[in-house]
Amino acid sequence: MTAIHPQHKSALAPTGRAAYRRRLRVVVVGAGFGGLALVRGLSGRKVDITVVDRQNHHLFQPLLYQVATAALSPADIAAPIRTILKRQDNVHVVLDEVIGVDVAARQVRLSGGEPLEYDVLVLATGARHSYFGNDQWSVHAPGIKTIDDATRVRRSVLLAMERAETFRQARSAQRDEFLTFVVIGGGPTGVEMAGAIAELTRHAAAMDFRYITPNCVRIILIEAGPRLLAALPAPLAREAQRALETLGVQVRLNGRVTAIDATAVSVGEERIEAATIVWAAGVQASPAAAWLGAAADRAGRVEVAPDLSVPGHPEIFVIGDTAALHDRRGRPVPGIAPAAKQQGEFVARVIRRLRPGTRHRRVFRYRHFGSLATIGRRHAVVDLGGVHLKGGLGWLFWSTAHLYFLVGFRSRIVVGLAWLWNYLTFERGVRLITGMDQGAAPPPATSLDRTNLPAAAATGA
Repeated sequence: MTAIHPQHKSALAPTGRAAYRRRLRVVVVGAGFGGLALVRGLSGRKVDITVVDRQNHHLFQPLLYQVATAALSPADIAAPIRTILKRQDNVHVVLDEVIGVDVAARQVRLSGGEPLEYDVLVLATGARHSYFGNDQWSVHAPGIKTIDDATRVRRSVLLAMERAETFRQARSAQRDEFLTFVVIGGGPTGVEMAGAIAELTRHAAAMDFRYITPNCVRIILIEAGPRLLAALPAPLAREAQRALETLGVQVRLNGRVTAIDATAVSVGEERIEAATIVWAAGVQASPAAAWLGAAADRAGRVEVAPDLSVPGHPEIFVIGDTAALHDRRGRPVPGIAPAAKQQGEFVARVIRRLRPGTRHRRVFRYRHFGSLATIGRRHAVVDLGGVHLKGGLGWLFWSTAHLYFLVGFRSRIVVGLAWLWNYLTFERGVRLITGMDQGAAPPPATSLDRTNLPAAAATGA
């Protein structure tokens, strides 16, 4: 990764008199970690930046699973984009959805507004769920990439327990189905989700319900590979599995999911009846490659040059989960927040150095600071290269790192206090069932609509 393709030695900035009549127009699509890092890196510069996002908020996705398990409120991990950037005078925010890019005309096409012209385009559009060719599974096994996803899963988990409580002393197959929770995927998201569901359901059963005990609840984590957390060293993966099993999670390795419907997951020939199924097994990039007509890898990520630009188009950069890139050792750059931030900061430095007619020869070098995952409220595994942390020490490191990456002082304080309260009391203060009308049937994501029991509108905090 030391050489720039010859096509990337061309000038990025407009040349001639036009370059001096107006400022450089930079369009950034996506206000995630990478997009915001780039925009902030151009603060105070003589460029006009337009930020486009289909949501009006920046979301801290690594903690979405805590919204899904009632540990945090959506407002704790999200902030309006306009509020974040309100002090940056050279930024204009557009709430719209990108539907394509006219590379020849240098325009970004929007679903609801006029095209945006650009001199430099940065695509930081992130990733979505991948069901490996079985998109029909998404109806029954939602993932968690947005706040709506997280609140949908939270509703499913909490409503399942409410329904199970109505059976009282009777034990039946339907009651067991309500109390079975399946998480598919043994990466960091799956491990963290399974641990959080275990703590929520077992402690709620012990503290709040009269006819459900912790022994009634069944949580199953299914991983297609031979071990959990493939990106971490094997000893840490084994420690994570041990911690999950201590919480009561059944870990099933080498388990290939063959079917998912409204009532069950099929693993090989086995059918597991469950009212709540959560998908955490794969991701797929946004359609950015199709917009550009660019080469992409199997996950749909744009194959970028070492300077993060698109081959043949030095004025277009792709960063974050949308980009397919390898480090100096040939390893894929992971789709995590630190990597996206580094890429955004790098592209900002490139843009800051642009002059009319200048050429750029910079190369992005990724610095990996570590991999980590948490299991429950006081256990985590952390790989810092030559240093491994686990247990309570690992959890303190994990907590500190996540508080650091949260946007805004208020969010850090609120989340920190929520974690402290949960640690001391086991309470989950956001156990709200929302998104459904009184008396309405539950959403079709689970099999809960197969019972005639009345739907709960909310349960106490």
